Amino acid sequence: MPPLTSFSPYLSELNHRHVASSASTNSELIEALQNGSLDVATVHVLTAETQSAGRGQHGRSWQSPRGNVYLSLYHPVHMPISGLLSLIIGLELAKMPVIQTLNEQLQAQGLTPIGVKWANDLGFYPTQEAHLVPSDNAAANQRTLPFNKLAGILIEPVTKAGRLVGVVLGIGLNVQAAPKLTTQTSEGMSYQAISLQDINERLPLESRSASLPDLPMLYQQMSKALMAAMTRFEHLGIEQPTGHTYYLDSFLEQFAMMDALSGLRLRVTQDYNNEEKVITGIACGVDTHGCLQLRQDSGKISTLFTGRIDVIY
Repeated sequence: MPPLTSFSPYLSELNHRHVASSASTNSELIEALQNGSLDVATVHVLTAETQSAGRGQHGRSWQSPRGNVYLSLYHPVHMPISGLLSLIIGLELAKMPVIQTLNEQLQAQGLTPIGVKWANDLGFYPTQEAHLVPSDNAAANQRTLPFNKLAGILIEPVTKAGRLVGVVLGIGLNVQAAPKLTTQTSEGMSYQAISLQDINERLPLESRSASLPDLPMLYQQMSKALMAAMTRFEHLGIEQPTGHTYYLDSFLEQFAMMDALSGLRLRVTQDYNNEEKVITGIACGVDTHGCLQLRQDSGKISTLFTGRIDVIY
């Protein structure tokens, strides 16, 4: 475990605790809040060097080798959580200095930058082969591009006595180690894990960062990003009763520039009462509620709240 002196005063102000290992930083933080060990009226941060039972979306496992960031931040809330929150978090994480620096180098080399993938991930698709390539061929629609997943976001509400008191924002960021996913561990999802180190090594020698930030520095950058995301989300809540949309418009404009799905042809699989429904079309951003917008071949725009995403070509 890094010495406490390696953590910044900023993290101390957020009641930061670091452990060598946690079953799940989200689960551990939520339990401490619900049993009264931690005050639900203040912010708390928990980080771990590894997790033995890390969790992702929909109960999927999160592989947690050492050398990466496993961070959960609790923040009190006084308004309902919407689908916009995970996208706001993704956007703020993409502004972290380490990711901005890598993106500048990637774009200088003509490579796809790290972006925000609806609804809970950071990463990129390796090529633009799928860009606006409509196809009526059923076989062609089985070809998928794997998403290079750098980070995942897991948002969980915290309740006490049946009342929402706050939210835990869990982030897993691959820094030095990208888990080698098997058919079983990828759990049917068309993605592969990638790390900051992997991305850095893809750059020409003269463009690479000499060294990536250490984990305490990343904890600080990530906590600042999450606090900024919560501030931004709260501003949206203030706007809604007034009818003003300054903060919402600003967010949607910035998100459009970091949207990893923009213009790609998607196959979205949804589960309705244990029956699968499949929709295909071109991704065309998100709406004011954070739902994915999909333009079908007929021209109809579908608004999707949830679903499994595959990029097809």
